[in-house]
Amino acid sequence: MIPVTVNKLFQILFFWLGPVLQVTSGGGHGEEGGHGGVEHLPSAVTFLEKYGIGHGVLETWVNVIYAFAVAIFLCLVATHVYARRRMIPGPLQNFVEMLVEGMYNFIYSILGKDAKLYIPFVGTLFFYILALNWLGMIPGGHSPSTSLNITASMAIMVFLYVQYIGIRRQGIGGYLHHMAGSPSDVVTWCMVPLMFPLHLIGELAKPLSLALRLFGNITGEDVLIAVFVGLGVALISFSPVGIPLQFPFYFLGLILSTVQALVFALLSTIYILLMLPHEEHAAEH
Repeated sequence: MIPVTVNKLFQILFFWLGPVLQVTSGGGHGEEGGHGGVEHLPSAVTFLEKYGIGHGVLETWVNVIYAFAVAIFLCLVATHVYARRRMIPGPLQNFVEMLVEGMYNFIYSILGKDAKLYIPFVGTLFFYILALNWLGMIPGGHSPSTSLNITASMAIMVFLYVQYIGIRRQGIGGYLHHMAGSPSDVVTWCMVPLMFPLHLIGELAKPLSLALRLFGNITGEDVLIAVFVGLGVALISFSPVGIPLQFPFYFLGLILSTVQALVFALLSTIYILLMLPHEEHAAEH
């Protein structure tokens, strides 16, 4: 009983004192290159730079470092579960299978039988973005989703993948016919000079909206938590370690991060649906 209690107290202290120590150490400021001058809680990279490790290189590449760390972690988990899969699953395999099944059912409700083809892409996108978003709420962590470069990279990847699907499933002629508004009579063919540019602008606007939505929401969430950590530390005269004002916003952040990852995956799935041959998809349903 005593070891369990001590362990719980240590976890609570780390959860609160971690951000406090980050702010009081002087790291709670906008970091050039990594955050574009916006207030965030400093990451482990900030402390390494403070003690002369990296000489500015780590701070410049902080988003890429954490993005690769998340990708490697997810790959290791997936590889471990697959290599040790059993007919009677253990706790980790059971948890991963539950997540994958839930994601498959979600995509199936939109794409139908095509869900099997696209769940590797959309599912990976969802869990990757979710991990990126949550990483910013861990003391010493940093959310790469607060970088427009990272969110734009994922949005461009979705854009290119959707165009590839359109060309592969419809052929070049069918793809151009779709982009022209699928004209079928004289009137709609006369509208092609207007509809084609509008469809093209719409396709180009999709990755822009994906990137800006994810970037803006996660940046706002991280800034909100950082501000309330700073306010809690400012009240240190009322408590030896300040007041943990940021606690309620951690739960809000968990919900918001999950919703934003789900929205990104949902919109990506809808973009794929819109690019599929409509007659073929209607027949499958």
